[in-house]
Amino acid sequence: MIRAYCARALAGVAVLLGLAAGNVLAQAEELRLAVTDVEGLERLQTEWGPVKAALEKASGLEFKFFPVNNRTAAAEALRAKKVDLVITGPAEYVIINKLTDAKPLIGFGRPDYLCAIVVMARSPYLRPMDLKGQKVAFKDVGSTSGHLCPMQLLADYGIAPMSDISRVHTSQNLQHEALKRGDVAAIGVNYNSWVSKARNKDTSVRPGDFRVIARSGDLPNDVLMIGAHVDSAVGEKISNVFIDHQNEIVAAITTNEENAKYEGMTFIKVVDKDYDIVRAMYGAIGHTQFAEFVGE
Repeated sequence: MIRAYCARALAGVAVLLGLAAGNVLAQAEELRLAVTDVEGLERLQTEWGPVKAALEKASGLEFKFFPVNNRTAAAEALRAKKVDLVITGPAEYVIINKLTDAKPLIGFGRPDYLCAIVVMARSPYLRPMDLKGQKVAFKDVGSTSGHLCPMQLLADYGIAPMSDISRVHTSQNLQHEALKRGDVAAIGVNYNSWVSKARNKDTSVRPGDFRVIARSGDLPNDVLMIGAHVDSAVGEKISNVFIDHQNEIVAAITTNEENAKYEGMTFIKVVDKDYDIVRAMYGAIGHTQFAEFVGE
């Protein structure tokens, strides 16, 4: 009798928990989504509209774009509970996590996402240490693969990046041209992006005209973050949708050429400690509090 009563009670609890989770998901009628490197609603709809449609079809939830002008705006919106989900890069994740307690949900596993230090093959620079006292060009301040990673890479090889070299920041194409002209001794780049967008498209040079003197390992992934105010049941559902329907969602992301960097990617579940390597990179440029975005 007691055993039967306990069984009925446990079954009742299970039903109640299931109903509670269902109610939580039902209440999440509209999840607001921001992408930190896409400004304006029109661009969001063009570049990420197919993704929104794929997510809605797979999850049964509704998503609404929330445009932000910069990374700080995304963090402020999360803190004010005006946005629920944010797609951002590894460097941005570290700061947003510190400012808002938002958590990583899904990593965008990009193939060959690494940085490199590149010099001209005919130059005298054979090792990173040879760059001491020289000028090195990086991408935007705060870029994971074009600034933070190359700075850490130099530090790993014994260069003090804040004092042993002269640093300039510019676009990838201008980096490439400056290196060819000899205006800089080396460039710190997202290797895959530089190869496909600059080196291989430049008919004035051959791939053998360049030498890579240092490469990093694969970098942590771009990430979908979820606000601390969003119920964990909602986060778990979204996470499972990305994993279970990744073929459809990846196809939707890569329909737009602006998202070509995601070709061949896979979605993986990530946790905060996966981004400790990025925190170390911030240390290489003297930023250890993660209280603000560098370069903004």
